[in-house]
Amino acid sequence: MRIILMFLFISCFSLSKLSAQEKKWLDANENSTTKEKAVYYRVFSKDKKEQQLVVDFYISGEKAKEVYFIEGKKQGKYVQFYTTGEVETTGVFENGLRDGMWKMYSKRGKIKEKGKYVKGEKIGVWKTFYKNN
Repeated sequence: MRIILMFLFISCFSLSKLSAQEKKWLDANENSTTKEKAVYYRVFSKDKKEQQLVVDFYISGEKAKEVYFIEGKKQGKYVQFYTTGEVETTGVFENGLRDGMWKMYSKRGKIKEKGKYVKGEKIGVWKTFYKNN
């Protein structure tokens, strides 16, 4: 009897968590679109929190991007992934704009490019790394 009650409790809790999430279909520029035209989909909580982790997935189900949103703007650490799961880009958003050091990686994990942003604009010297023969 206890096992059945525990199973029912866990099932109800899981269903409430699923219903508390929304799915939004996005094109390559993160604009809303239909499921048929989507490149990504975004899963986020219906609960409006001060800080919310938002995760985008490729249509295949693999994780594409993750970033926090505060008051509707990207804020904090940003990570983008290749369809195969390797890290593609890392950086930081400040008030919705790229800020600080950003790095782009090859699928093998080597840095391809790095440089700084200030208020969404590239500044200074950006370094591009090429594969040695």
